[in-house]
Amino acid sequence: MKILVLGTGGGTIASAKTERGYKAALSADDILRIAGIKRRDGVKIETQDILNLDSTLIQPEDWVTIGRAVFKAFDEYDGIIITHGTDTLAYTSSALSFMIRNPPVPVVLTGSMLPITEPNSDAPRNLRTALTFAGKGFPGIYVAFMDKIMLGTRVSKVHSLGLNAFQSINYPDIAYVKGDEVLVRHKPRIGNGEPLFDPELDPPNVVHIRLTPGLSPEILRAVARTTDGIVLEGYGAGGIPYRGGRNLLEVVSETAREKPVVMTTQALYGGGVDLTRYEVGRRALEAGVIPAGDMTKEAALTKLMWALGHTRDLEEIRKIMERNIAGEISRD
Repeated sequence: MKILVLGTGGGTIASAKTERGYKAALSADDILRIAGIKRRDGVKIETQDILNLDSTLIQPEDWVTIGRAVFKAFDEYDGIIITHGTDTLAYTSSALSFMIRNPPVPVVLTGSMLPITEPNSDAPRNLRTALTFAGKGFPGIYVAFMDKIMLGTRVSKVHSLGLNAFQSINYPDIAYVKGDEVLVRHKPRIGNGEPLFDPELDPPNVVHIRLTPGLSPEILRAVARTTDGIVLEGYGAGGIPYRGGRNLLEVVSETAREKPVVMTTQALYGGGVDLTRYEVGRRALEAGVIPAGDMTKEAALTKLMWALGHTRDLEEIRKIMERNIAGEISRD
């Protein structure tokens, strides 16, 4: 069995202390060596560094670079690990899930909250979790953190400092790893067709806006003029303010006639967006807003980028956003 570890520079997991703070400086080989991870019985571990970036600096074009390296490795390796900084890890795992269809082997992203060079770092633990799961042959794109395996389109970073920084949102954890044992809790339905690399993205003009009390319609209108698509992060089950001089619904209605406006929610857990539940939601639905269901904000944003890379037809974009492609939405 052969496992490939792809290094991206990865933020904390690959950081070393400098005069200007922690900076990505370690190669994938360095990370494994410091973690004390060596070849296991019958398992050959190889490494390849494809980026050297703090994850805060990761951009959509870097997702394509990572995806291309992953897809190229399918013929030679039985599992693939990606070391990645935690700040944008959930965006990368979601983007890869849309770009890489029907992966034939496990692709597991992982990182750490404490630099691997620091005492009591969680990096060795997370790396061992990723390597153990990658060797078990469950195809798909996953995130490994604190002994948990989570589906790539369902994770969000929920803690800025705590070691248990990632949670699976509105979806069960896939598995737990204890030593060399993998305890499977949920098997996602993964496509069994031929692997496909579909990296078409249109990221430059897609924006995410969090609704807040007092948000000016003119600010929203100014943003809408310069974008090809908007993800609105609304309240609760979803809805758009329309009262008095802060009628955001009017702006959204104007915008949604020409470009996609997708609504997700600020509430992490529950049923996600349901625009049929309240009057404010029904008005948004009538205005042409596309509900994101229970997608994470990361999945909603990257999926809209991916959809716009394929079409500008509003009805086609709506169909893509409402279709379950990689386990990102609780809808067949």
